[in-house]
Amino acid sequence: MLEIDDNQLVKRVAQGDEHAFLTLYDCYVSRVHGLTLRILGDPMLAEEATQDTFLKLWSRAHMYLAERGSLLLWLLTIARRTALDRLRLETRRPALSDSKDPARAWQTIPEGNGLPEENRWRSLYFAVQALSPEHRQVIELAYYQGLSQSEIAEVLGWPLGTVKTRLRAAMEHLRQEWGPR
Repeated sequence: MLEIDDNQLVKRVAQGDEHAFLTLYDCYVSRVHGLTLRILGDPMLAEEATQDTFLKLWSRAHMYLAERGSLLLWLLTIARRTALDRLRLETRRPALSDSKDPARAWQTIPEGNGLPEENRWRSLYFAVQALSPEHRQVIELAYYQGLSQSEIAEVLGWPLGTVKTRLRAAMEHLRQEWGPR
C-alpha cells in the first residue's frame, strides 16, 4: 500500500469510514501484533494491546500528521506505548531475551510485503546487530522492555552514569547507521 493511499485512508477513518479502517487494519495488524508480542511476551496481552492500538487509530485518526512520518511508524509508536502501558499495568516484566541469539527475537516482527519503508524498518535489525553487546542490551531494556535508565542500572548492576553513556552512544550509532536517508 502506498503512503498516499494510507494518508487518504486515515482521513477517511477520521470521518468514520469503517471500510477504510478495516483496510488499514488488514494492512498493518501483523506488524503491530508482532511488536506488541515482542514487548509483552504474552499472546493474550499482545492481542489486547494490538486491539487498543487500533481503537486509538479509530478515535485519534484526526491527530495523524503525514509530514511527521509514515502511518506505519505512527502506529508502531502507538503500539509500543500501549504495550509498555499494559506491561506497567500488569506490574510484570518479560524475561530478557537471549543476547546470544538476537535474531530470534526479531523474527516476531513480520517482514511485510517488501515496500521500501518496510525494508528500511527491517534494516533496523542490522543496525542493532552492529552495536556492541552492551549497547544492544541497553537498547533492548530501554525500548523493548520500557525500563528507565535507573531501572536498567539496577538490573545490570552498572552505575547510572555508565547506563546513560552507553545508551547515548548506542543511540548515536543507530542514528548514524539507520537515521533518515
